Amino acid sequence: MEDETPAAVDARSVYIGNVDYGATPEEIQAHFQACGTINRVTILCDKFTGHPKGFAYVEFADPSIVQNALVLNESSFRGRIITVKEKRTNVPGMGARGRGRGRGRGRGFRGRGR
Repeated sequence: MEDETPAAVDARSVYIGNVDYGATPEEIQAHFQACGTINRVTILCDKFTGHPKGFAYVEFADPSIVQNALVLNESSFRGRIITVKEKRTNVPGMGARGRGRGRGRGRGFRGRGR
């Protein structure tokens, strides 16, 4: 199972939005355990502050379980209405656009003859 493609993992994973910042992976697992066997719960954190970003991913044992999990879209978790969507597969090269822009601005004002 360790040589699986990221797309295969994504096919059996869901994105969970509007997650309470104090939520633990165990609480999320408890919320989704009725859907089926869970392999992993990942709460995304800001790499600079270490604080949760407010969303998570749940990876299930089988892609068929994803449809069960989608039923929990707009359910209440820790007093917040969460969104549950199929995890979209990252396409290499996408999302990198626009990085590095804005560098070098302001240099055009050198040598204006004053």
